[in-house]
Amino acid sequence: MNRNKYRQIVLTRYHIYNSLFLNLPFKEVYQTGTLLPLLGQACEDGFKQNKTPSAIINRFFENYTPNASQEERFKMLFQFIQYVERQVVLFDALEEAAFEQFRDLNGDGTVTALINQAHADYATERLQEKLKTFSVRLVLTAHPTQFYPSAVLTIIKDLEEAAHDNDVDQINLLLQQLAKTPFYKREKPTPLDESISLCWYLEFVFYPAVAGIIEHLARGLKMSVAEWSNPQLIRIGFWPGGDRDGNPFVTHDVSLQVAQKLRETILRCYHRQLGELKRRLSFKGMDSLMAEAEQKLYQSLYGGQNGYTRAAEFEQLLWQARACLVNEHDSLFLDKLDNLLLNVRIFGFHFASMDIRQESSKHHQLWRCIISELHNQQQAIALAEFDAMTEQAQIHTVLALDVNLQTITLNGELMREMMNTFSAIKSIQQTNGEEGCHRYIISHCGSALQIIEVFKLAQLLIANEKHELALDIIPLFESIEDLEVAHQVMHDLYEIPLYREHLVARGNKQTIMLGFSDGTKDGGYICANWSIFRAKEELTTVSRQSGITAIFFDGRGGPPARGGGNTHDFYASLGETIENEEVQITIQGQTISSNYGKVASCRYNLEQLISAGVMAFVFPQNVHSFSPEEKRLMNRLAEESHQTYLALKQDEQFVPYLQKMTPLTYFGETNIGSRPVKRNTDAALRLDDLRAIPFVGAWAQMKQNLPGFYGVGTAIAQLAEQGEIAKLQNLYQHSLFFRTLLGNSMMSLTKSYYPATAYISEDPEFGALWHKMYAEFNLAQEKVLSVSNLSALMEDNADIRQSIRLREQIVLPIITVQQYALQQLRADELAGKESEKEYKALIVRAMFGIINAARNSA
Repeated sequence: MNRNKYRQIVLTRYHIYNSLFLNLPFKEVYQTGTLLPLLGQACEDGFKQNKTPSAIINRFFENYTPNASQEERFKMLFQFIQYVERQVVLFDALEEAAFEQFRDLNGDGTVTALINQAHADYATERLQEKLKTFSVRLVLTAHPTQFYPSAVLTIIKDLEEAAHDNDVDQINLLLQQLAKTPFYKREKPTPLDESISLCWYLEFVFYPAVAGIIEHLARGLKMSVAEWSNPQLIRIGFWPGGDRDGNPFVTHDVSLQVAQKLRETILRCYHRQLGELKRRLSFKGMDSLMAEAEQKLYQSLYGGQNGYTRAAEFEQLLWQARACLVNEHDSLFLDKLDNLLLNVRIFGFHFASMDIRQESSKHHQLWRCIISELHNQQQAIALAEFDAMTEQAQIHTVLALDVNLQTITLNGELMREMMNTFSAIKSIQQTNGEEGCHRYIISHCGSALQIIEVFKLAQLLIANEKHELALDIIPLFESIEDLEVAHQVMHDLYEIPLYREHLVARGNKQTIMLGFSDGTKDGGYICANWSIFRAKEELTTVSRQSGITAIFFDGRGGPPARGGGNTHDFYASLGETIENEEVQITIQGQTISSNYGKVASCRYNLEQLISAGVMAFVFPQNVHSFSPEEKRLMNRLAEESHQTYLALKQDEQFVPYLQKMTPLTYFGETNIGSRPVKRNTDAALRLDDLRAIPFVGAWAQMKQNLPGFYGVGTAIAQLAEQGEIAKLQNLYQHSLFFRTLLGNSMMSLTKSYYPATAYISEDPEFGALWHKMYAEFNLAQEKVLSVSNLSALMEDNADIRQSIRLREQIVLPIITVQQYALQQLRADELAGKESEKEYKALIVRAMFGIINAARNSA
């Protein structure tokens, strides 16, 4: 989309509808709306003149409200923040309303384009073959990156519809509602609250979108929907209620409650769709079948003796109804019945599969308690003897145990809760089906023992009479160190006969999760992404050698620094050296609402992932594979950037800077998620314990964004000095992986605004560190442009660049307000005086608008 068209569709309409805020019948809104543009201009001009945030804000008050008291000034700043928050909502809605005009819904990466290309390249049979087994799994997480409460999300949806229809009266009413709707959550949400929020997307977005994609593929490949053999082409995963890693509020009772909520939601979808279908299928024989299905669904949903216990029972009746419709009623309204049948085949009674996740050390702690208790009962060796064993000996000891763990008395609530978690898995499988909960993820995994510990617990607690275990054990490798040994860990695991038997029963597939967020925090942007690429190659090789298909599950966040950005391009760039049987990724918070918040955008982004995932198999001639020389080049680039990033992390002022100069410590006060900011909630801040979301989010609040680019400029400069710039430019032109890597880094650079924090350059403690970061920012801009041969950042992605610029312009006043508050707190600290509490409140309130405007910054 060209710049003028974007301005016409979004910016012009934004200014028109934004003027409606001035006419809202609320106290002081006119004054706030009149003064805000003046503040925005004062911020732009002030930063150009190298003024500090404090100087800008104080001069603004002197010029426009010279007689205002300090209390009145604080009140006005809060009003500016509230006003801007609602401007961002309006802008979000207008961009969503124009989605179909921004994106070619039949263009590159869509199902239409995929089918057309397959026909043109005589690759239709290869596409059909791949689609029989291929799968995309989108896992919705509870990670707190969404600052909009559910009430505001509903208003955005309604605003989007009104904007699409140019309904000014409705927009005016909705803006009035928006003005009176609070953005701030007074209490932290519970895990159940988080699941309820995400169930809204499942019910109203994913339910129609997923079936629509499969129907589109079936039509394009000239087959009926009933003939479609792979209803699991798109699967939805779910972490709220299952992700225990560092979240003490997720218990087995919560898991059961969330599973029940998921079951109720999908049954409600079926009941609503069946009611619509019943109105059409009023024919002889069909009416009684529809009535029976409706009655049983109702009892399943609201309680009753004769409801369905399994999705297969409901599906069987629908197949019976289909046969009747085809044989006796000329297939009238068959497409509507087929759509419901397809939904049941896709979603079962689970809707989404709940993943269980726990940190690896907790399982070892549990096994030590078990062995100690068994030793007391003379059924196991002494704990000291177990602790002194090698890892291989410990694996052998754990696997050899054949005891009833239910008879063991364990001290400690956590230990009992972990045992109860496995019971919850079994209960969920009984009510929602096996798909309802069949994956257990081990965070911070670094050894085969850690995987076996979970495997054996599950085997002893929930395996059936034949010792078969309906559970996939998934190691999560996160740190650079863990990624380097991941292939050896999996090799050791595959050598264990009992575990191999388990994999055979699970289809000879092993899911392996790789963490982009913690990898970037640990080793820097390029090093983390390249380390994961290399780890995938090594894991693919070692798995294939053992006759196992590796399934990679990528833990990605919203921003490039956490594995986000244009993720589908990463999958399209993978060649035959990396297993690509499935695409599995986490999505969270802002990414859910911005990329999957409406049916059209959800379909578009899911289609992009499907097309990217099948590309290497269907069109192998179009995929670039790294040559040995190109891999050496990437290794050097990753190593140089890693060393540069480590030097920054190891700077003695790095952690103090995060604590004293950024909003990091305020993330816990935003009440946007149930998880604590760091894993060791009682201890002093350590970088290793800090979660990736607040780490990346703090730099985003500061408009410094260094996790997304730091080390990139220095690494390119080092290789350029060695005469390698031409090779990097050639790699950029031919490798989609490398092009996407630098493109996402450009996005981080584009969203940065260092003038807002330039005042820190004069700070006696942190001035030198700020200069170091700013120098790397400038170097990164220069070097990525030299490699890409672009004249400006994101020049090849003009519509997104335009959106970023407009959003940053809207939110600049509250960026300035937040930095003003941070600057005042720092000045008070240096002066040894107590700060006014309003400064801290300003920092927290400003966080909402800054995050929401950025769309994918946390």
